[in-house]
Amino acid sequence: MLAEACKEPLLGMYYLATLPLRRRRAAQLVAAGQAPIMSLFYHRVADESPNDWTISNQRFKEEMIWLRERFEIISLTEAQQRMGSEANRTAAVCITFDDGYADNCREALPWLIEQDIPFTYFVASGNVLEGRPFVHDVRQGKPLEPNTPEQIRVLAEAGVEIGAHTRNHINLGPITSQQILDSEIIGSKIDLEKIIGRSVRYFAFPFGLHANLSQQAFATAFRAGYWGVCSAYGGYNMPGDDPFHIQRIHGDPSWARFCNWMTADPRKFRRIPRFDAGDFRGGAGLMGK
Repeated sequence: MLAEACKEPLLGMYYLATLPLRRRRAAQLVAAGQAPIMSLFYHRVADESPNDWTISNQRFKEEMIWLRERFEIISLTEAQQRMGSEANRTAAVCITFDDGYADNCREALPWLIEQDIPFTYFVASGNVLEGRPFVHDVRQGKPLEPNTPEQIRVLAEAGVEIGAHTRNHINLGPITSQQILDSEIIGSKIDLEKIIGRSVRYFAFPFGLHANLSQQAFATAFRAGYWGVCSAYGGYNMPGDDPFHIQRIHGDPSWARFCNWMTADPRKFRRIPRFDAGDFRGGAGLMGK
């Protein structure tokens, strides 16, 4: 516990000490047309915090305000277009959510809509349709309420991009059964399209680390007609990357970690290999083409 308590001030010191270097590096990337296209993911925004994937409403709003002052906040579609281009001269960030917690609809999501901040909301369709708490919360003895179909429908009607996050929030990495992959990846798309009455264009892997991904699952998502797929192991998206695969960064409640990530931490450029999903550039259906 003591070691963990020391991390925050140490990260803050590291951030401040390297900030001049980060600023120079950021200016060089912009000048070279290599400004990163970042994508953040959150789970639950609420003031009662029973788990490590909850962020308070106040901290969440502070992070959004901080981002808006420094970056363009863009949609996943715009991010893909920039990734598919030869150059990007404006640092940009996408906002996404995973799982589908009812608590998000109490304050955070209405505030984002009011502020005209675009975001994509990935939900596990089985939990939404059946009202089942997520297994990872049940295991901690703290089951939390998932979104209802009506909440998802209202979000879509407000212009929110609704994305699929499997039916049952399972780890797809070790799964080789095409029947299960089809049910979780394609089935969740079908479920959500019935709820919102429009196309579901994006998919996000549960857990989203390298071990939770597979080329077979990526291929299934591509075959299903998704425009893009999101992982969650960190890393920056750059001009020239395959836009079908969008790497995402955790929207951390720790202010020091959040700032380190969002100012192009040089350690992250060096240490995070991109998952080899295959190359989907030029494929039919990508970004509506």
